Amino acid sequence: MARSTLAKVILGASALVTSVAAQGTCDMVENHTSISLSTSLSLDYTEEQSHYWSTSCSNLKPSCILEPSTTEEVAAIVSILRGNNETFAVKSGGHNPNNYFASVDDGPLISTKELNEVTFDANTKTVRVGPGNRWDEVGEQLDDTGYTVVGGRIGNVGVGGYLLGNGLSFMSTEYGWAANSMIEATVVLANASIVTVSNTSHPDLWLALKGGGNNFGIVTSYLLQAYPQGDVWGGNLEFDATPETTAALLAAIRNFTESSDGKAGIIMTAERTLATLVDIWVIFLYYNGPEPPQGVFDSFLDIGPTINSCKTQRYADLLSGNNWAVLSGSVYTIGTETIPLPSVEDGPEIMQSIYDHWVNVSDTAKFVPGLIASIAFQPMPKKIAQLARSKGGDLLDLDDDIDRIVVELDYSFLFPSDYDRIDQTMRETYGGFGDIVTRYQQSGQLPSDVYLPIFMNDGFYPQDYFGRLRPEKLQLAQRVQAEVDPDGFWKDRTGGFKIPQAA
Repeated sequence: MARSTLAKVILGASALVTSVAAQGTCDMVENHTSISLSTSLSLDYTEEQSHYWSTSCSNLKPSCILEPSTTEEVAAIVSILRGNNETFAVKSGGHNPNNYFASVDDGPLISTKELNEVTFDANTKTVRVGPGNRWDEVGEQLDDTGYTVVGGRIGNVGVGGYLLGNGLSFMSTEYGWAANSMIEATVVLANASIVTVSNTSHPDLWLALKGGGNNFGIVTSYLLQAYPQGDVWGGNLEFDATPETTAALLAAIRNFTESSDGKAGIIMTAERTLATLVDIWVIFLYYNGPEPPQGVFDSFLDIGPTINSCKTQRYADLLSGNNWAVLSGSVYTIGTETIPLPSVEDGPEIMQSIYDHWVNVSDTAKFVPGLIASIAFQPMPKKIAQLARSKGGDLLDLDDDIDRIVVELDYSFLFPSDYDRIDQTMRETYGGFGDIVTRYQQSGQLPSDVYLPIFMNDGFYPQDYFGRLRPEKLQLAQRVQAEVDPDGFWKDRTGGFKIPQAA
């Protein structure tokens, strides 16, 4: 059925060029294929549009939502799109809040929700995962196998965009970026052909997909390495953000990054809510085992959290339990910066400077209705870079010269009319972090001449992701794009972080 759908579209394409242009993709799919489709008056359309983390994305209205269930149906859609000039988007879980990255207005939206395979192979210890899954669904499917895959830390995050952005996991200090465990991927290219990529088949494309975003094709299936998995320990700690507690937590996350246990993961977030009248710290903890050894998290626990939900539990339950952090009903923006880990001696001053800058800038927007400002400190120890390179590498290509911290920024607010105001607030926040790093590098308190790329999954739409890659990795991305998309199909017709033109 699926292959006949593809053949039907491709064989008729030359005769229907005029019809394609006149009818558009939605009409062509509805009239000439059996691919599932929903329009604005249907419940399926409304339901799918509600599954974005940001209402700004939900408010964009695609002309129709296409729901292919096979790779061949995805290829059929691409073949139709090649006959017109419509803007379109591809959506996995709807986590990315940047408008037009996985959302579209007045063009077809390709939802991957029916590409939801989760198949464990006990002989090869691999799992085939479709991009339409969310990570809690993957965890639940694998729960009885005694194995899992490296994936998202909040279960509601979708598989597709997460892996194409490299994917930071609780398990990254044990296994590397999530994309480093990608053995192969099935990809629909811009010419509607289907290829399987791996380190032996289209190896440059395989590497470029890991951190390359949506620039090379639509991935319809991932083959991921599976790892043994038993019970884990984890949950959340909450603290009031007093000056003493904040200083202690900033010191603790610095020290954790430098000497972290390979089985331990953490996200340390500060939240300013209710017009910044409430300041709290919320920490997400994970340990790959029933109990963490003494000393792993003691520097956090000894500070005295007001709430401690950490316990021994199934890994799938930990992921779904973290879904409380997904805020519904707000416009949501995200940005990032990467900082070198300061020394023990200079850490208190530098970490406090980062935190204080965030507080000061977020204060300028505190009267924006519904504002929630958040900053997350995410350790990036040398071990992750070592593991990534040992598994074939990725576009980000971190070195193990220094430890780093990836800072994530989030601003949520109620009304789209405030977007421009928060857009400027976000830019001032991460831009100020860059200035702080430069200042401390010039004073000799932070190492200079170090590689500080940004993490795609946390990037704000104007940030120069590709411009901050190593030159050789940028050139690789440009070369692969020229090979697989010479006409600029993905570049010109979809949103996302775009590869700059080669000089």
